[in-house]
Amino acid sequence: MTKKCSLHGCSVTLGCFNHLLTIVLFMKQRKENIAMLIDVDNAPASKIEVILSELAKYGVVNIRKAYGNWKNPKSKGWEAVLHEYAIQPIQQFDYTKGKNASDMAMTIDAMELLFTKELDAFCIVSSDSDFTPLVMRILANGLKVYGFGEKKTPMPFVNACSRFLYLENLVSVVDEEEKRPKNGKTAAPAKDRKKSGAELKKDTKLLNALRHAIESTEDEEGWAYMADVGNHISNNTSYDPRNFGYRSWGELIRAIDLFEVQKRGDHRSALYVRDKRRRY
Repeated sequence: MTKKCSLHGCSVTLGCFNHLLTIVLFMKQRKENIAMLIDVDNAPASKIEVILSELAKYGVVNIRKAYGNWKNPKSKGWEAVLHEYAIQPIQQFDYTKGKNASDMAMTIDAMELLFTKELDAFCIVSSDSDFTPLVMRILANGLKVYGFGEKKTPMPFVNACSRFLYLENLVSVVDEEEKRPKNGKTAAPAKDRKKSGAELKKDTKLLNALRHAIESTEDEEGWAYMADVGNHISNNTSYDPRNFGYRSWGELIRAIDLFEVQKRGDHRSALYVRDKRRRY
């Protein structure tokens, strides 16, 4: 039994067609293999749970390594979570005072993994811009790089990553326990985490990214499906709405108030967006 190819009009056997369909479905279901490399000197151990939870959205973290001088008292926080999260500690002595030798060790290991393991992505946990060339080299080989660091992280490293998340915006169970008052009352939400609409409007680079994403995915009437807009931004920048204090791109776009937003579908669950400046 044969089946006509809708693209070329050629005939394929039903067995071959089913085999191709199985391959396509497998590729869609397959999760990324991720290697996570942690710069212990430039990342808080309290965030490891939320980092792994975030990475679980993209794939499986098969390789987990943490680099630092484990004789340094500052590494105690990470030492306490190594076994619980199956992280391999890599000892790196500080050969020169004031210099972090872990950076070079991480870079060497990353390059070895890049060429010897079948990986789809790397995760670099650090607030150090010295890893920017490494990120660019990994990207050049067609792999993604997920970055995690504190808000002090220099922008070259943030922008180089496929996606970068500020650790302050990722709330862990430990963070919630620390914020909970002793008397058992509910703590007031942090006020400095979410940027206002006025602040967002001043971010020219963000606005350009949003407008370009909408223009690239809009229909003939200028409406763009919000999921497509979000995917376009993720594929072209390291932006994430949580870095601005918002749970989703839809929520952030509403706060800016420069775009029209429309809900569609049976349950009005599909969100569409259009630039208010455009006339149709």
